[in-house]
Amino acid sequence: MSHVIVIGAGQAGASCVAKLRNGGFEGAITLIGAEPALPYQRPPLSKAYLLGDMPLERMFLRPDSFYADNNITVRMGDAVTAIDTSAQTVTVGSDTLDYTDLVLTTGSSPRRLPASIGGDLDGVFTVRDLADVDKMAPWCQSGKTALIVGGGYIGLEAAAVCCKLGLTVVLVEMADRILQRVAAPETSDYFRTLHAGHGVDLREGVGLTRLTGDGTVSGAELTDGTALDVDLVIVGVGISPETGLAEAAGIALDNGIATDAQGRTSAPHVWAAGDCASFPYKGDRIRLESVPNAIDQAECVAENIMGAAKDYVARPWFWSDQFDVKLQIAGLNTGYDRVVTRDGGTAKSFWYYAGDTLLAVDAANDPRAYMIGKRLIEAGKSADPSVVADPAGDLKALLK
Repeated sequence: MSHVIVIGAGQAGASCVAKLRNGGFEGAITLIGAEPALPYQRPPLSKAYLLGDMPLERMFLRPDSFYADNNITVRMGDAVTAIDTSAQTVTVGSDTLDYTDLVLTTGSSPRRLPASIGGDLDGVFTVRDLADVDKMAPWCQSGKTALIVGGGYIGLEAAAVCCKLGLTVVLVEMADRILQRVAAPETSDYFRTLHAGHGVDLREGVGLTRLTGDGTVSGAELTDGTALDVDLVIVGVGISPETGLAEAAGIALDNGIATDAQGRTSAPHVWAAGDCASFPYKGDRIRLESVPNAIDQAECVAENIMGAAKDYVARPWFWSDQFDVKLQIAGLNTGYDRVVTRDGGTAKSFWYYAGDTLLAVDAANDPRAYMIGKRLIEAGKSADPSVVADPAGDLKALLK
């Protein structure tokens, strides 16, 4: 009998097994995850869950009964230690499991500070999984001082939550501006103003030299010579794809586990999807770190295992919640040469162009601009910059 094994029980893994069974796959399905909890939503971890607004039960992607009712074997708290692509087996603990198809949805892991600069002190955290946030929560007490290292979206979201919990927050970003790698100066300016208005001490062009403390972090020395007293540190300096299993099995890597347009890796009957996978996109190869991509790519792989022979067509979109602002991003801004700002007061959006071609939209509390921009980008259409720049301009007319 056919047997699909999925390694990695995050959003991609859970989406893949559900699509297989809902799509009529009748063989055996096994989902293996290193964490003890059932597959859950990760975005609320550092926001609603840490704030106490969302219990763990509400974060599960599907109840335990879903897997039992659909005859999906779930092995949580089990780590796969080896893959043999020739024998088509995986090793889990003392067990060797045979597969007819294997899907790698191993996700990504946060980059950590080196131990040589204090990265292994107690009170230094990354935000990636349930264990991270459960460990960090008791430290996030009102009146304490949190140092956030990194001014990307992860760091900014952590800063916003710490502020809401009543902590004093200092954020350092080594680059010249926050969000420098992922957004235009206009978007950086917007979020700098937002955070400053909520009391975040935001320092750009300033890095971390080292953390200090006797076993537990108590201070930080910055590259500008400043010394800070801190009670905890949250590190948000990016993530790396989890490729160790694939590399050890001899599967080709290229900024992640390299796949073809349909999700196949270099090994027969082995597929990959989600944060760990890189794939062809508009003549290039990219890796997308987002929930929508994890779902869509994993479902496409499931369909292809069932014989669909379907190329994955990425439709990039992302979001970030900070204070009372919901940022929605459509498209990829790589290669932009100008940005057009639409200022509707509380609603503001930034439209990225390469020449006359619309590439992406950053929409802050502006769901209308986001939806219209997303539809235009996916349809390969552009948008008249003069209409975009005029707050009274009819965006909907751009769709006609």
